[in-house]
Amino acid sequence: MAFERIAVVGAGAWGIALANAIARAGRSVTIWARDPQNAAQLSKDRTSARLPGVRLEAKVAVTGNITDIASEAVLVAVPAQVLRGVAGMVTPIVNPGTPVIACAKGIELGSRKFMTEVISETAPRAMPGILSGPSFAIDVARGLPTAITLAMRDETAAAALAGALGSVTLRLYHSTDVRGVEIGGAAKNVLAIAAGIVFGRKLGASAAAALTTRGFAELFRFGAAFGARSETLTGLAGLGDLILTCSTPQSRNFSLGIALGQGQTPDAARKGLLAEGFDTAPVLVELAAAKKIEMPIANAVAAVLSGRMSVDAAIESLLTRPFKAEH
Repeated sequence: MAFERIAVVGAGAWGIALANAIARAGRSVTIWARDPQNAAQLSKDRTSARLPGVRLEAKVAVTGNITDIASEAVLVAVPAQVLRGVAGMVTPIVNPGTPVIACAKGIELGSRKFMTEVISETAPRAMPGILSGPSFAIDVARGLPTAITLAMRDETAAAALAGALGSVTLRLYHSTDVRGVEIGGAAKNVLAIAAGIVFGRKLGASAAAALTTRGFAELFRFGAAFGARSETLTGLAGLGDLILTCSTPQSRNFSLGIALGQGQTPDAARKGLLAEGFDTAPVLVELAAAKKIEMPIANAVAAVLSGRMSVDAAIESLLTRPFKAEH
């Protein structure tokens, strides 16, 4: 399991950032852009409007032909709601047992499937995994210190791939708690929208701290109900990612929340912004309801995004909940 040849599927900000990081780790990297024109431009100019100010490392090969990505591991850096279609395109190319790693943080609409479940269904010959944690594409692309988690069922493969992808500036921890890592990444996006609403409504730092803390309690309850390990939920992929995305407008989900808090409609706030929490929120609360998991913050966010509740009504619903013991 040397993993010397790595493919990155998706030439958005996160795909470019990962390709740069892997190249700096000394691996052979090929990045695939779905749009042939995008592939040609990225190959020629080595820059992308999706990640301004960043140059693609010279060692990264660029292609618009999916058949060129045959490699020892594939990182799929596309949004959660298009993962199924892209993973299906990868199926004929990968050898049995090849790691295919989802780099999106979400839950699929309709099917309510987590990312590795989508990969298992669409690329059955692959070994699915998830890469998640507190990371902004611009930081990773520029080589700023970042630590994230790679989870796969096979611990030996996870450790080997984490070692191959990691470098001095990108530290990867490996785990076999696939579901815990997936839940941390998906749930924190929804909670980051709530944190953004608090910021946009200028409710203060005390409210932000309370929201983040109680939001983590929801994330933890949800994860525990689905068998996630406590150390995963309190680690990088859970608490770590929640802290990052609930604290800065660099987070697209936080920015979406700010716009909502400032009075924009959900559709207007979302326009031109890929915030995974928008689509994850309704699925998250559906899964929680099915298991009778109490998630008032996530429910309020889903209600605001669907237009069933105003921001002010959502805030009031949370503030007027019955007093209870903290546990």
